[in-house]
Amino acid sequence: MGSEPVYTLEHGNQRFLYYSSIGDSSFNIFVTNTSEVWSTDFTEEKLEEYKRRSGVNSTESYHEKIREAFERSVTSLELQDGRVILKIKDDSWNATFDLYKLPISETRTQLQVLIFSLVDQVSSLKKSLKAAEYTASSCSPEKNFKNSQRLLMPDLDFRKNKGGLSNMSKKRVPGESLINPGFKSKKAAMGVDFEDS
Repeated sequence: MGSEPVYTLEHGNQRFLYYSSIGDSSFNIFVTNTSEVWSTDFTEEKLEEYKRRSGVNSTESYHEKIREAFERSVTSLELQDGRVILKIKDDSWNATFDLYKLPISETRTQLQVLIFSLVDQVSSLKKSLKAAEYTASSCSPEKNFKNSQRLLMPDLDFRKNKGGLSNMSKKRVPGESLINPGFKSKKAAMGVDFEDS
C-alpha cells in the first residue's frame, strides 16, 4: 500500500475508511470499518473494462483519476448483502464499484498494512511540520532584524593585542583618561581653591 492517502466516509451512523492501492500489475479499492475489509479484487479483465469506461489506458492514470475523485469527496457508499457498493459521481465521469468482504486472514493482513501506513504518514507529517516551523522561526522578522543589526554593528574591538582603540564594550577604569583610553591621568582633578592663604 505504501503511503496511499486514506479517506473517511459516513454511512448512516457508521464511519468507513477507503483508499486505493496499486501494485506491479494490480489495482484495487478497499473499504473498511476497522473490523471488516471489502475489496474490489479486480481481475486484469475487470480492471481493463473499468479503465476503458473511464477513458484512460494505463493503470497509473486510472489510479490517479480515482485518487482525484477521492480528494474531491464525490463518493457515496451503500451496504448490500455483505458487500459494499462505492459510487463516484464526478462532473466528467461516473463509476460504481462492487467490493466484497475479504476472508479473516486477508482482513488482518490488510488492516495491519493500513495501520502501519497511517503511522508512517503521521510521522512524515510531524517531520514536515517540524521542518516548516524551524524554517518559519529562522525566517521570522524579529530574528532577521537582529541578524541584520549584528551585521551592521559588529563587535568593535580594534585593539586585538596590537594597540590602537580600546574595546568599546570594556568598562572604563577610574582615573583612566577619556581622551586616551588605557592611559591613566597624571593627576586627579582637585577643583579651584578660593580661600586666601
